[in-house]
Formats: sequence, C-alpha cells, structure tokens
Amino acid sequence: MMQFLAKAGLAVMLTAGTLAGTVAPAAAQLNIIIGEPDRGPPQDYRRPPPPRGYGRPSRGCNPQLAENLARDYGFRRARVVDITPRRVIVQGWTRRGPDEMSFGNVRGCPALRRR
Repeated sequence: MMQFLAKAGLAVMLTAGTLAGTVAPAAAQLNIIIGEPDRGPPQDYRRPPPPRGYGRPSRGCNPQLAENLARDYGFRRARVVDITPRRVIVQGWTRRGPDEMSFGNVRGCPALRRR
C-alpha cells in the first residue's frame, strides 16, 4: 500500500508540473476585460471655453489707438504720457511745435481737447 501511495503521489506531482508548464504560457495570452473593450475616456460634450476677451467690451482707450488717432490729427512722434481713469493724454510735435491732446478713456478714444 505504501508503494502505491508513493507512485500515486509521484504521478500527481508529474501531472501538476506538466500542467503548470502549459498553463503559464496560456495565462500570458489571456485577457480579461470587464466592460466594453478598447474604449477611451468618455467624450466631453461641453462647449469649449470662449477665447480670451470674447464677449467683453474693451475697457477704456487703447494707448496704441490713441497714438494712432493723434497721428491722424497731424502729430508726429506721438506718445502717451499719462493715463487717468477719465483721460488718455498724448504728446507730440505739430507744425507749431510741441503739442498735447486728450482722449476720453472709453472705448473708441473720443477726442476731448487739443492744447
């Protein structure tokens, strides 16, 4: 009886070793997928954010626009020298010499006065 148990144990060990050698490569090819396969992250259906400054009125007079308007009024070498909450002051040269012009600090830069 002891020899029978020894032979049976040896047979079980050989069978287990053989199966273990074949199961390991097969397990490497096994893919377990839970849910839908090959899906990326969920799509975002929200609108993208608007570009910077979209929908907002420009705040005040753009200094470059004020300089361009002063050049249209005949100023040479026009430059912005002061910006207050109400005015944008531009200085430059005219045919009479140095001169100064004020624009309103609102959208569009309306001309206020010329000295």
